[in-house]
Amino acid sequence: MNKAYKQEIMNRLDEKVERMMAQIGDNSPHAAGKDGKYDNMPHSWWTSGFWPGLLWLMHDVTGKDSFKDAAWDWDKKLAVGFSEYPNPMHHDVGFQFLPTSVIKHAITGDEDGLRIGLEAANFLAGRFNPVGNFIRAWNQWGEKDNTGWAIIDCLMNTPLLYWASDVTGDPRYKHIAMKHTDSVLEYAIRDDGSVCHILAFNPETGEFVEQIGGQGYSGTSAWSRGNSWALHGLAVAYRYTGEQRYLDAAKRIAHYFIAALPDDHVPYWDFRLPSLDGQPRDSSAAACAASGLIELAQGVPADEQGMYMAAAERILYSLSENYATWDKPDHQGILLEATAHKPANSHINVSLIYGDYYFAEAFAKLNGWERRIF
Repeated sequence: MNKAYKQEIMNRLDEKVERMMAQIGDNSPHAAGKDGKYDNMPHSWWTSGFWPGLLWLMHDVTGKDSFKDAAWDWDKKLAVGFSEYPNPMHHDVGFQFLPTSVIKHAITGDEDGLRIGLEAANFLAGRFNPVGNFIRAWNQWGEKDNTGWAIIDCLMNTPLLYWASDVTGDPRYKHIAMKHTDSVLEYAIRDDGSVCHILAFNPETGEFVEQIGGQGYSGTSAWSRGNSWALHGLAVAYRYTGEQRYLDAAKRIAHYFIAALPDDHVPYWDFRLPSLDGQPRDSSAAACAASGLIELAQGVPADEQGMYMAAAERILYSLSENYATWDKPDHQGILLEATAHKPANSHINVSLIYGDYYFAEAFAKLNGWERRIF
């Protein structure tokens, strides 16, 4: 992928996100329907940080104040959830506040951004189970007892804790993040580099109980977006800690992910399906993995970088040429054919705002963007 092509895509993203601002307005998007229009979710919903995060990213890349102005108040809107009862916030506060308050503070020095980011980090640290060494996923679901559950997605939330240690000088946040990550390494990542979605522990004793399929096909399958969360999250954990075991695990997951891709480099929603007939893709998994592969390439020795960068560029080229909405100006999403939750038949073959975010993040990195939030 040459330099001119990479810049061309950033120019297209600039135009596209400007259009999205007018279309989305103050809504909080998660998934676009078949009509191409994004929904409007509560500010406490786990994806609520990605749209303002996309705006902050585009402001940082282009310098345009229009993006900054549209993103500015989002962290305060999301932080209202901390004062609600029952509290709707959970482990995904990293997804919500890293691309809002944390990047806002990093770019502008805004003290409210710092305060809100640390409030979110304190909340996430408070979900740590010290006997099982895991951060609890979600809140109570009706009568289902999930107090001992941890999920692979949380590797993308733990950077909030590393950041908090950096800005406060207090290593306790980092220690919690590393304890959780070490539990993921022990129980979620298989020898071949595939990962499961949900880990179940006994919350009283900390004993590991089982792997659960969750948004994947089964407890023994390999949900493709879960693999991308793990790849990306472990590459970031290595950047913050320098711990070789995190880099080695990220490489193992990357090798599995790359080897399991179909010919067009965009995965189906799970890598271990009994048949691919009629099965949907997940462009959001591809976008997140591509951004993670770029992160990984920047952490390995120079003679290893080419393989990971080439894989990221193959994925991104396919997404741009085959899955993007460049010729659909009325469609509010950037990428088509994402899958949110196939076992629940929820948002299949749609645009998802986090897929859009990671696609833009990956191309920003290819064009030299060096700010690292996740």
